[in-house]
Formats: sequence, C-alpha cells, structure tokens
Amino acid sequence: MEKFQLIPFLEIDGIGAASGIVCQNNSLFIISDNSTLLYHYNLTKKAYEKIKLFENRLEILAKKDKPDFEAITLFDNKLYIFGSGSTKKRNTRVSFNLLNNEIKEKDLSKIYKRLIESISIADNDLNIEGVIITDETIYFFQRGNSSNTPNGIFCYNRKSKTVQFKIIALPQINGIECTFTDAILIDETIYFLAAAENTTSTYNDGEITGSIIGTIDLKTMELKSAIQITDKQKFEGLALYKKTATLIELLLCEDNDTEELSSTIYKLIVAL
Repeated sequence: MEKFQLIPFLEIDGIGAASGIVCQNNSLFIISDNSTLLYHYNLTKKAYEKIKLFENRLEILAKKDKPDFEAITLFDNKLYIFGSGSTKKRNTRVSFNLLNNEIKEKDLSKIYKRLIESISIADNDLNIEGVIITDETIYFFQRGNSSNTPNGIFCYNRKSKTVQFKIIALPQINGIECTFTDAILIDETIYFLAAAENTTSTYNDGEITGSIIGTIDLKTMELKSAIQITDKQKFEGLALYKKTATLIELLLCEDNDTEELSSTIYKLIVAL
C-alpha cells in the first residue's frame, strides 16, 4: 500500500465537524461530533435528509453537552452510532435499523467502565474513535492521545463480556505519534485512519500535523502497513466505496475543528 491518490469527492453544506461515514448502496450515512442527527445523503439525488436520533434535543449542542458521536458502523442491517466516552454525557449508543427506520438508544456506561478498568485509566481518558462489530467481538478503537493512555484496540467479547486490550504503536509525524480516528473491516483486514495532533487531552483540540492510512491483521492484531496521506488535515471518518483486485477506493471525512457547517468528503484511491 504505497501508491495513493487523495481527491475531493463531495461538498456538503449544512453538515459540520463530520466524524464518521458509512457507504451503503447509493447512500452515505454521516455523523457529526457536535450534532444529534444522522445525515442520509443520496448520491443520485445529490441531496440529504436529517434523521432525528433524539426527541426534544437541539440539532447542535455545546461542547460540554454534546453526545460526541465519533464512530458509526454497519452490522446486520443496522447502523450503530457511538459516543466517545470521554465524559458521562458521551456514553450513548444509538442504533438505526435500515429496514424499518427504528431508532433505539442505549447507555454504554457499564461497557465503557469495563474498558476503562481493563487498562486502569481515568474515566475521562477513554476516547473511542472507531468501532467494528462482528458476530463474536466488538472492537473499540481507543485514540491514545492522552499522556496517560496508550493507543490501541479494546476487544470486547459479546458472549463472555470480557475485555482484552491490544496496544498499537503507530508512526510519528514531526515527533508526534499518530493515534486512531476511525477504522473499518474489509475481509480479514482492518483499515484505519490516524492523526497526529499536538494535544494530550481527550477534550481539547490541538494542532494537526498530518494523517495516515494503515492496515492491521484482524487475527494477529499486528500492524501491516501505514502511509502518510496529508501533512495538515485531520481525517476522522472512513468507509469502503469500491474495491477491485488492484485498487481500493475509500471515502474519508475531514474534521476541521471549526464551527463551519460545511463538509468535504474525500476519495482515497490506494493501489493494492
């Protein structure tokens, strides 16, 4: 995974701080880390609709009040949207059934507590940025940009409710280690995004010095590859768009850490 092309794919007005994306058939499902909505973008109509995930809540919330949706994943015809867990107000998971549009909310405080206790970190050092769900395991991608927390993957067994944590050391950019910002599973390989951000806080943003795309073997949890794709942008959302024998096309969200209600979706083409 050495040759790549990164190009703008889509401009969407009205959505800011995009943090996660799923591509399904001719639709994009996008979340924002400062919004309480799920956005459904139709690629044919070139328009989107807002899906309200909560009753009686504002669309955009102040930083201290937001659910901080940082991860979205598709499993068994349902979209699962996860809060980062970095404060008590960020422990919510919402599911959206693609077959009947049913919405369900779940408090993940107990599960997140198990993750926290498994590596003995402070509650506010949990920082879930990506999630992969399989039949047996939920993989939570911990963005270890806190000085007290390693970067790695929580492997939560859905049957036994036990947790294992795998530390994943990633390359540095300008002396700052990259940490996870999203991940997806393609066949038996994890594709992930990670960013180098000059901060030791799960709450406050810092200067971005670049982002990387990489792969991890699902069975061994060993890092297989990593390449830098930018020296200034923070990419947070990752989705599979197309895959052939020689190329893979991925869609990326950019979080520019501003209040601007506009998002650019990028296409990353990588030679296999």
